[in-house]
Amino acid sequence: MDSDWNPSLDSNSSMKFDRDRHVRFLEMMYQLLPSEYQGQEINRLTLAYFVISGLHMLGAADRIDREGAINWVLSLKAHVKNESDLINGQFYGFHGSRSSQFQLDDNAAWIPNGSHLASTYCALAILKTLDYDLTLLDSESILKSMKKLQQPDGSFMPIHTGAERDLRFIFCAAAICSMLENWSGMDKEKAKEYILNCQSYDGGFGMIPGSESHGGGTYCAVASLRLMGFIEHDVLSKGASPCIINVPLLLDWSLQRQAVDGGFQGRANKSSDTCYAFWVGSVLRILGGHKFLDEKALRQFLLTCQSKYGGFSKFPGQLPDLYHTYYGFSAFSLLQEPGLNPICVELGITDGC
Repeated sequence: MDSDWNPSLDSNSSMKFDRDRHVRFLEMMYQLLPSEYQGQEINRLTLAYFVISGLHMLGAADRIDREGAINWVLSLKAHVKNESDLINGQFYGFHGSRSSQFQLDDNAAWIPNGSHLASTYCALAILKTLDYDLTLLDSESILKSMKKLQQPDGSFMPIHTGAERDLRFIFCAAAICSMLENWSGMDKEKAKEYILNCQSYDGGFGMIPGSESHGGGTYCAVASLRLMGFIEHDVLSKGASPCIINVPLLLDWSLQRQAVDGGFQGRANKSSDTCYAFWVGSVLRILGGHKFLDEKALRQFLLTCQSKYGGFSKFPGQLPDLYHTYYGFSAFSLLQEPGLNPICVELGITDGC
């Protein structure tokens, strides 16, 4: 934490969205991975997604080496040697980084390593943002091997073995199918049933059935159902039309997540956090309930998390990080901040991509 900084004393940060400073912050991250992120090198593709998609949202796509970025992302694709590979249980999506692309065997030789569902979502999001023609990809290997990751209960594992299963990976699978415009990679009905089993008594969604309602899990549930076509956009305007989820309870739970400081919390009795302005704000946008939130108070909270160095922090007064920076931008895009490109809430990337 920057102990010498009081957000209330930094009028530049507290009074307005400082687009130019945010662009410089992302440019710095684009050019060199800071030492603080070296421990996350295995997630380099995800970090690149925050930077590249963030610059595009800020209307600064000209700062990106488009061809270089596309070629780097494509180099992280896992490739099948023959048709039989598609039924061996491995996932042939994208690796998170060069270091995760290979692993050492017992003879200290480098062999190909398995790819990851979340990395594949980030890769496709970057390519789509950069206007790459996704029909040029070997989507068959992605979709056929991804379907092997779906479990009998409808959930997904992110890799082929030994991984956790929750709503995050159903969302990744749904977003991948949506971006590739091909739903052969998942059983939508099974995924729907798993999602419905995650809605809690209070209206929100837990990450797994029976768990506490969570802002991130609720976003993954609602965005996935929307991408799969099981719920309509702005369901509140449809009046008495039937819906497969309990919309009134969900709306109530989501609106209660706006705290007295104007920010959004991810769970009841937790502190407001920059990222939930997007996670919960997007749920309200999909439902058509965003008109009920206090946008002025939310904007004021977010500006207390805006750093004088550019970017956004998790809580007021802390140093910025890429994750909260990106979702800070996304929240301001939902608030229709001038100069920001609109965002497709269901995919988490700029609209029209």
